[in-house]
This record gives sequence, structure tokens and C-alpha cells, in this order.
Amino acid sequence: MKAYINSRECEFEQGESILAVARRNGFFIPSLCHFSPLNHTPGTCRVCLVQVTDEAGTRLVTSCDTPLSEGMQVNTYSSKVRERQRMQVEMILADHHQDCASCTRHGDCELQDLAEAVGLTRNRFANILQKPAAGRVVDESATAMFRDMTKCIRCLRCVTVCRDVQGVAALTVDGKGLGSHIGVGMAPNHKSSACIQCGQCILVCPTGSLGERDQNDTVLDYLASPDVTTVFSFAPSVRVLMGDEFGFAPGTNVEGKIVAALRAIGADIVIDTDFAADVTIMEEGYELLGRIKNGGTLPMFTSCCPAWINFAEKHIPDILPHISSTRSPQGIQGALVKSYLAEKMHLDPKRIKNISIMPCIAKKDEAARPQLARDGVPDNDVVISVREFSRLLRRLGVDFVSIPPEPFDNPFMSASTGAAVIFGTTGGVMEAAVRTVHAVLAGKELQGIVAKPLRGLEGVRTAELTLGPAGPVKLAICHGLRNARILAEEVLAGKSPYTFIEVMACPGGCIDGGGSSRIKGAYHPARARKQQSLYDLDHQMTYRQSHNNPQIKLLYSSYLGEPNSEKAHHLLHTHYSDRQDILTESIDENKRRLTLTD
Repeated sequence: MKAYINSRECEFEQGESILAVARRNGFFIPSLCHFSPLNHTPGTCRVCLVQVTDEAGTRLVTSCDTPLSEGMQVNTYSSKVRERQRMQVEMILADHHQDCASCTRHGDCELQDLAEAVGLTRNRFANILQKPAAGRVVDESATAMFRDMTKCIRCLRCVTVCRDVQGVAALTVDGKGLGSHIGVGMAPNHKSSACIQCGQCILVCPTGSLGERDQNDTVLDYLASPDVTTVFSFAPSVRVLMGDEFGFAPGTNVEGKIVAALRAIGADIVIDTDFAADVTIMEEGYELLGRIKNGGTLPMFTSCCPAWINFAEKHIPDILPHISSTRSPQGIQGALVKSYLAEKMHLDPKRIKNISIMPCIAKKDEAARPQLARDGVPDNDVVISVREFSRLLRRLGVDFVSIPPEPFDNPFMSASTGAAVIFGTTGGVMEAAVRTVHAVLAGKELQGIVAKPLRGLEGVRTAELTLGPAGPVKLAICHGLRNARILAEEVLAGKSPYTFIEVMACPGGCIDGGGSSRIKGAYHPARARKQQSLYDLDHQMTYRQSHNNPQIKLLYSSYLGEPNSEKAHHLLHTHYSDRQDILTESIDENKRRLTLTD
């Protein structure tokens, strides 16, 4: 079929929108709520206006939800279109708190870009949010992130990703008219809601309405204190994510630059969370073997992802006995820094401040869990996201692009393996575990090292591998919590054929974590490239199996004894709690308030 956009003939298929065809043919139409990576076209912002002429006459329509028809004439920048687009943006700005200088998206805001795109030079409408309406609140009750509804433009992207991608549905559209707002269901606040703080909503928010709780000032306080020994570490995926913040090609390994930048800002010790990932494999792998041999609860789910743990505790607590008790790499690293590392380096644990750089928002929430503290002192003192770390370097004037790379310090906790590196992508934990479990059961290394059936980007992947005398073992891998719920419900129904299941809450795994870079107009860009970068790093490593890491061998021979020993259990394992009652209490409280209002 054929139509005309700005007098140029364009072909299209039945049902295609004006916006889709225009962009395919190189015509720019400004838009805000339309977000093709989520297949999200609600038509709420009304900015993508165009002028069309067809059998029904000439009129203005929103291009994102209006299909082209045979012979239609479309004008994307007539004077009337431009006037109405500017007016629409003015009204959005009037319904938006315009304190841009203090906003986390300042200079990186899609709404600011939109104002420029429509040629806005002044705003004729008063800001109606000088006295915020009910529901347009600033909610900082959650541990890891905030909600500033005064900056919300109600594009509904966050609602879509929470409901359709993650299957959590913690965010809802409440109220009506000017009082409509994005709420947290029937909960009185964010902390008490169904939210599991995965941060995927932050990645798609076009403004500063959603964001991580910034802890950079706390980090600066630690760096400035002569009484504090700062220990920094960063997750496997961060080395291929940090470059996004500074214009490097997607998937570029900037590990050495991160180490150098940390030293430049005054870090005392810089180690690698990959070491802790290797420990995780030793503990989780031997825990799996113990369950298989001793008739323990199977299938066993991985426990590395804190958003998955939050989801299990809040939404499907009956699955908790199936989840490994092994801490995540961050949790293990925190425990060992303030015990093993402190002992080896003759440091006072009370003076150590342990700071993690993570691609994950839920890691902040994990660090605050009382189970991961001793005598009320957290093992991980501060967690900052990739975005926070980039802001910190800019605040301190570090030229990340030009800084020469440096190696890690080597104080007993920096050597790592390829198995640890691939933790950063979906399937990586499973493959790393298989390499070690196979070696233990078969008495020899996995042939070829790589377990190709475990690799890929499908939402759910399954494989059957022979692990020594144990024979064929069925494994499952999923990313995205909608997929995790399906596998968990299958287990609870007694219909699961699997022995071991890996779950990553974020689609793609940690390479697409809620604390990674926000790329305008994109959702998880260059996922395959970043995944391949981690696989390439694995291939280049001297050691590729966790049990072959010489520092891991030293840790167990000199300190822990053996995997899953009593000491290892005390330091490196944890427990989970049924938190579904929090949601029930929120619903009951909301019903009570509604009754009082009535």
C-alpha cells in the first residue's frame, strides 16, 4: 500500500502506524510516550501530532496510534502541527515540577530534548504543581530507589515494563483528571508495595521521576576520613557497562580504567567482586551436590539476584525452600572483606568501609538486609550503581576516557576466573556452576569448558547435561520475572523436571541491570554485544573454572576449610523470610482508609 509523507511516496503494510512508517523512511516526529522497545504506544503525551488529509478531510491526529491508509497525505511539520506540538509540550511542562538543576536526569532528560525538538523558547502556562495534588508525592520510603511524582508526565512506560515485562504489576494508574498519577497499588508507600526494586522502571522513565537513591556523598565522606579504610569492588558486568557512560563502543572492557579511576579518587584497596563470584560457585555448587546426594529440596534455584529474592519473598514465598542459601557474590565479598581480608592484611574491621559498584538497584536493598550484617554492622556499607559511579567521577573531575588502565590490588581477593566473569549475563551462573559440579562428579574438567546449550537470550532456556556418574541432569535458565514465576509455579505444582534453575530478574541478566546506563529511546541496547564481550573475556582468562582459582584454593585451605563447612555456612550463607504479609497489611490499611473516606 502507498501513502505520502511530506509529499514523498511511502510504502506500508496494512495496520502500520504513521509514526512507524515515517521513522522507517527517515522522517522525524517528536514523541514521548511512544517507546518502540516495549511496543508501548498509549497515545498519552499527544506530542506526535501530524496533519493528515484523506477521504474524511484534513485534521490533526496522533501518529503513534493512527494507522496509515491508502493514498493518505501526511504533513509532519506544517505551521499548525508545530504550533500544536509546542502547546502540548508547554502543557506537559506545566504539569511537571521544573526544578531541573537538582534532577537526576538534568542534561540527560527526554522531556528537555522534546522541548528543544518542538522549538519551545518560552512557557506560557503557570506550573500547576507548585502545590502538588494528592498522589503527586515524593516517596523515599524504599531502600534502593525513590519516586518523585511531581516530575512524572504519566507516559505509562514504567507501568508497562513492570506489568508486561516483569509481571510484578507494582505500579498502577490511580486517580483521575489532573489528579491522576502513578501509584503503588493499594500500598500506603513504596516500601510496603509489591515492588521488588529491580529498577527496570528507572531505565524507561524519560524524566527524573524514578531513580536510585544516590549515596555518593556517603562515599565521599568515607574517602575524606583518615580513620576509614575504603575497600572498593565492582561486579563482573560493570567492566563492560561503564564505558556506555563515557561514549565507548558497547561492550568495551574498561576494567583497568575503573581500577585507575578508583585510585584517582582515593580508594585505599581495589579488589574484584569476580573473586566472590568464584566463591559463590564453590558454595552453591557443593550445596547443590549435597541436596542431590542427601535427598534435599529440589530443584534448587540460584540466589545471586536480589530482585529475584525480593520477588520470591513477597510474591511466591512457598518457593523459598528451593532457593540456595548461598549469599550473592556481593554478600560473600562483604563478609570476607571484614573477616578474611581484614585478618590477612591486619586491618581493623571496624574501620573498613566496604563499597560495591553494581549494575543493580536491588543490590542496595540487599546490602541493607539484617541477615547480611553482624552485630548490626552491615557487611556491605554502600552500594552505588554504574550511573552513580559515573556521576561521582564527573564530580571529582576524573577524565575516565583518558586515564591509563591499572591492575587490581592483589590482597588475597582479586584473582578470578572466566567462570566468574560470565556471571554478568543470563546463563552465566549456571554455566559456571556446571563447570565445577562436573569436575567434582566426573573427576575431570568439562570437555571444551564451554557449555553451549546454556547460552542464548531466550527468556527461558533448558538443557540436559551429563555430569559424571549422576547421569543426565535437566537444567533451566530464565531472565525476567514473568518467566521466573512460570518456572516457580511449575515447581510448586510438582511438575518441574529440573534439578537446578537459574533466575535473573533483569532481562538479559546483569548486563541489563536496573543500575546500568539509561540510553534515550532505547531499552537494553546492544545486549548481545555485551554478552559476547563477557564470553570473550572468559575465553582470555588463565583460569576458567572457579575451583582452579589459586586464591580460592588458599581461601579454603587457610581459612574456611572446605565448601559448605560450618565456618563457610556461618559467613557465606543466609536465610530468607516470607514477606507476603507486608502486602496483605498494605491492602488492609488501604481498605481501612477508603472506608474512613467514604
